[in-house]
Amino acid sequence: MTATSALSPSRTTATAARVLRQLRHDPRTIALMILVPCVMLFLLRYVFDGSARTFDTIGASLLGIFPLITMFLVTSIATLRERTSGTLERLLAMPLSKGDLIAGYALAFGAVAVVQSALATGLAVWLLDLDVTGSPWLLLTVALLDALLGTALGLFVSAFAASEFQAVQFMPAVIFPQLLLCGLFAPRDTMHPVLEAISDVLPMSYAVDGMNEVLHHADLTTAFLRDITVVAGCALLVLTLGAATLKRRTP
Repeated sequence: MTATSALSPSRTTATAARVLRQLRHDPRTIALMILVPCVMLFLLRYVFDGSARTFDTIGASLLGIFPLITMFLVTSIATLRERTSGTLERLLAMPLSKGDLIAGYALAFGAVAVVQSALATGLAVWLLDLDVTGSPWLLLTVALLDALLGTALGLFVSAFAASEFQAVQFMPAVIFPQLLLCGLFAPRDTMHPVLEAISDVLPMSYAVDGMNEVLHHADLTTAFLRDITVVAGCALLVLTLGAATLKRRTP
């Protein structure tokens, strides 16, 4: 029996439940996804212990970047493991479409992303005293969208890797350029015009811009709505591309 083409909510949720059951038996992966961003924020706060303003300046941006990076890494490896073990091929031989599989993974890791983003945001705002002008709920929204974008990117690049090592190698190619050009280290409008133009099409730039909007504005701004729309749209686009490029057979 071949995989069906229509997206089914029941098959998607069943896939998500299976992934969550697997994650429950992998405490190291859970720790990487949920605890590492919190630990990094904690360390960052006390690295700048003598300059709280510096932490306020970059802490909000990193609150979105850390979840994106960890979700990218874990999702790409977990999906590749399904492919190389033959699980993916067996699943797609059932009445399960590529869209069901990708959506199920996105739903499962999205649930983890909710927990991850809530913990990291709560830690930064209420324990580490991150000074935010806007609502912490808006910070949480951006952090969650960033984590979902990382999940989508991880699902996408796993289709092009033949081993877990290769999946990790995609991080310098996919994540590091965005990290350098997102405006964290220097304002994007002060970069070389070519680099500024490239940064304008990278989703992490809008994630950082969205965090900065919450950091400096008490009200919901048009720029903030634009930023989260771009991040959410990129995540949806990459998920769609991931479903289209998902390989049925192991390499």
